Amino acid sequence: MAVPGSVSDGEAGGLATITLASPEGLEATFVPAAGMVGSSLRDRGEELLGQRGGLSAWREKSSTFGIPLLYPWANRLGSGEYEAAGRSVRIPPEAPLVHRDGNGLPIHGLLFAAPDWEVVRSGPEPGGAGLTARLDWAADPRRLELFPFPHSLGISARLVGLRLEVATTVLAGDDGPVPVAFGWHPYLAPPGAPRSEWEIDFPPTKSLVADDRQVPTGAVGDAPVESGSLGGRTFDDGYAGVKPGMACSVSDGVRRIAVEMTGGYPFAQLYAPADLDLICFEPMTAPTNALASGDGLRVVEPGESFTATFTIAVERP
Repeated sequence: MAVPGSVSDGEAGGLATITLASPEGLEATFVPAAGMVGSSLRDRGEELLGQRGGLSAWREKSSTFGIPLLYPWANRLGSGEYEAAGRSVRIPPEAPLVHRDGNGLPIHGLLFAAPDWEVVRSGPEPGGAGLTARLDWAADPRRLELFPFPHSLGISARLVGLRLEVATTVLAGDDGPVPVAFGWHPYLAPPGAPRSEWEIDFPPTKSLVADDRQVPTGAVGDAPVESGSLGGRTFDDGYAGVKPGMACSVSDGVRRIAVEMTGGYPFAQLYAPADLDLICFEPMTAPTNALASGDGLRVVEPGESFTATFTIAVERP
């Protein structure tokens, strides 16, 4: 029988943290009262996630780091208006929950460091530990005005061995269907070698052609990413055709870190900027701007649920 892991409570920036640990030496920390962000992933004490401005910048400026949830839309919208699941929505320029990119487009959804996540369960499991949290979308009328689809949102994180599995569940209320366009943004920063020496593998080949605002045009191109050294290459591109179980990875020579799109994520974003030593393989349930374009957009019917799962796996030589 597998040896159980452990769960420990801590504190960061005045907020409670929960750390899941496996007997193999992998630890994952989440901050429920800061948007359920995954703030740390450590392999035998070494941090694997890009910290950027850390928890304080995440809370104060919504500067992403670690493993943040982008909800209810991933990346950006093409304008301040959208129509989805039979409802028309206008996002006012002054809406307090909305953050905007350099072109003034709404970006990364509305949750950011939302404080009202409720921890439902946490505890050791065979080979590791688990954590489940829940959020009532309609509890904040500001959110409901900008995404008028009452529902419950759940996150279940399980750390078993050298694998962190994150499942996100949308449970629709009785008032109507809920559009699904969220994603996650894991910032990977393996510490064993400089960025230029990282080896990457990214199987998706169908790129989403975007305009100069990084909004997809609806066209799809064939743009495979060459496996091998990251070197000086940079990316900020969306991809379609992601198959269940497809794994994207980066290796620093000490370990290989793979993000597996286990299920529910047929799209992905590859992000590797020139000025930051990190790379992101972003699981996405729909392409950027899907709430407005309708491309690849799914809905959860009243009373039904939808779950998408991805895994971050660490492999040691």
